[in-house]
Amino acid sequence: MAKRSAKVKTLHIKLVRSPIGYSLRQKRTIRALGLRKINHSVEQDDNAVIRGMIAKVSHLVSVEE
Repeated sequence: MAKRSAKVKTLHIKLVRSPIGYSLRQKRTIRALGLRKINHSVEQDDNAVIRGMIAKVSHLVSVEE
C-alpha cells in the first residue's frame, strides 16, 4: 500500500454564538464538531463532511483555515 505524504489542511473552528434557541439538530451538529462553550475552539481536518457541518451552523461559528 502506498502512504500519503501530503499534509492535511486543518480548519480552526470557534463557537461565537450560543445554540440555545436553535433546533436540536443544530445543537447536535455543534457538539459533533467538538464545540462545547462560547469561544471554545477546535481544529478539524478540512474535508467535505466537516465543511457540510459548518455550512449548516455557519451563523453560530467562525472558521479560519
